[in-house]
Amino acid sequence: MKKGVLCAALIVAGCAASVALAKDEPSYEHGKLLHMQATKCGSSEKGSKGVAEELLGTDSEHKKTEDLLCQEYVLESDRMTYHIRPKDEKHPALLPLGETVEFRIRKDKMLLRVPEGDDKEREYIVVSMSLRESTKESKPVASKNTPQ
Repeated sequence: MKKGVLCAALIVAGCAASVALAKDEPSYEHGKLLHMQATKCGSSEKGSKGVAEELLGTDSEHKKTEDLLCQEYVLESDRMTYHIRPKDEKHPALLPLGETVEFRIRKDKMLLRVPEGDDKEREYIVVSMSLRESTKESKPVASKNTPQ
């Protein structure tokens, strides 16, 4: 009798643990990629010193400065307009404009995926965000306590 009760208790505990460990799939918002532009996001400096400058310690180095460009997308959701940049600046993925994408915000970054594409979740930095014009123009709903 004790073995049957012990087995049943272990089975119930195992099922409860597996349910507790299972995570819900994250919920995504939907948005549309309106356009992409190249924006300045830094500069790169290349310089070269000759042997004489190295030995004498002079600072007559010839430097070549180049502006670095990053992809910046405009993503429009139901209520907000986001300007986002890829977090991986070395290997940014090119996103399809005009397509609907799914995104979620976690901590200080946006996680975005294209369902019709490779469905891979990529990290983006939110540069700016603003309320959409249609949301700004909507009038606040009057509460029941407000006299009319």
